[in-house]
Amino acid sequence: MSERKGTHVYDVAVIGYGPVGMVTAALLGQAGHDVVVLERYPTLYNLPRAAIFDDETMRTFDRLGISGDLLPTLHVQRNYEWRNGAGELLIEHDFAAVGSQGWAEWYMMYQPYLEDALDGLVRGLGNVEIRMDSPVTGLRSTRHGVGVQGVDIQGVDIQVEGSDTAVSARYVVACDGGNSFTRGWLGVEQEDYGFSEPWMVCDFRLTGPSDIPKARQVCDPKQPISIISLGPRHHRFSFMLDSTDSFPVEREPDRVWARVADYVDRSRADLVRVATYTFRSLVAERWRDGRILLAGDAAHQMPPFLGQGMCSGIRDAQNLAFKLDAVLRGADDALLDTYQSEREPHVRAIIAQGIELGRVQTMRDPVAAAERDARLIAQREADGRPEKMRFPGLGPGLRDASPQAGHLMPHGRVESHGTEGLFDEVLGRGFVLLVDGREGASPDASAIEPAAGLGVAVHHLTDRRLTTEGITDVGGVYGRWFDETGSAAVLWRPDFYILGTVDSLSDVPALLNTLATAVQPVQAPAIVGEGIRP
Repeated sequence: MSERKGTHVYDVAVIGYGPVGMVTAALLGQAGHDVVVLERYPTLYNLPRAAIFDDETMRTFDRLGISGDLLPTLHVQRNYEWRNGAGELLIEHDFAAVGSQGWAEWYMMYQPYLEDALDGLVRGLGNVEIRMDSPVTGLRSTRHGVGVQGVDIQGVDIQVEGSDTAVSARYVVACDGGNSFTRGWLGVEQEDYGFSEPWMVCDFRLTGPSDIPKARQVCDPKQPISIISLGPRHHRFSFMLDSTDSFPVEREPDRVWARVADYVDRSRADLVRVATYTFRSLVAERWRDGRILLAGDAAHQMPPFLGQGMCSGIRDAQNLAFKLDAVLRGADDALLDTYQSEREPHVRAIIAQGIELGRVQTMRDPVAAAERDARLIAQREADGRPEKMRFPGLGPGLRDASPQAGHLMPHGRVESHGTEGLFDEVLGRGFVLLVDGREGASPDASAIEPAAGLGVAVHHLTDRRLTTEGITDVGGVYGRWFDETGSAAVLWRPDFYILGTVDSLSDVPALLNTLATAVQPVQAPAIVGEGIRP
């Protein structure tokens, strides 16, 4: 798409073109909206930062259409070890080859490969414009949108109309990272959890066979180490530093190779880069300022011990995208207030778990570490099986009061009219009302009539012994879920989270009304052709 200047008003301006910005732009672009992306760097960053993503995130990538391109570049990881300096196993997390979202629960990746796939997708969307080398230097909210300026601004009087470097948009999503310009410009403070640790991160490209642990935390008080696969051809070693002041010395290649000598032979790998990071735990106090929203690291930062930093940002993108889609189509923009209320409790719970594991990993007192080892080894022997990572549901927002609302809907294999595959791939994505029709039950036609006007696809889970209509639950995922919850029908959202359930099909209209109240268009003055005016 060629650049549109002057008085053109985009639906959404996305600030930042890392994975979260890319996914946000892709989701909104695929929904048919006019999007501009503003990235301060002239090219993709092209170096790895994140290393891991989960099955929920892979479900998003599949929705976008890039899962097939990604799979050959990924490593499926089945366990995650925490060992002490003597090599004794303290904690082990177990990951399924197929999780509740229909994909492997843990993928190890080399981030530039992911970004290449996302970039190719976004650039193929004719309604998304990407402006690289376009740092944002100011924003001004108006009654109908936001003016985004890309040159030096004197004072607060931002002149946006007619400027070749200005962008006007109805909404802005800032995905501009932990050092977010947007967050600073808005004066949004951050809550600091107080967990801040300096680390040296060393990335390698493997050139020969190696037997390196794929996912291990070495909890050695003499030198805490993190060892993580970055997919089939890359690996990362991270070493906790006493201070960032030691980095200039420790980063020297010979010293780095000496550190990893027990794990990798210098003749079988290339050192790609050495960088220093301070792992932080921060949450922005406000994720929304009128028509400007913060997402990803701009809204929250977390330690890496659960591999959930990028995943959390992509959950933000999913949550925001379908709500912005509704608002841009006329829904009351109060719907956007549910973004932070839903996502923040989820993020804070993950941060708390990450900090807890981080304190296990970074314990430097030998006596305290020995006590930790004895406690965790005894706990493992008592439990007798690996742990599972479990995350909470969403906070209050676009959901009803049923116990399952706000939790992820399982994703399984189905068959419909001769086509078999994962539900999303066979029956599409979006708002879905699934009715348990295995015993032939079905709501009255009048009860589900509003669904079409709300963009809700209605499907019936059936027993093919009774009918040839509906869908067959090939893997038994949905039948088990209905049996366990006692629900008669479930409504889930485009971000895969349950909006609500009913125990009786007579309550389906009330369930649909919960959605209608939030997304149906409201009367609003037309702004076409107005531009963004102070």
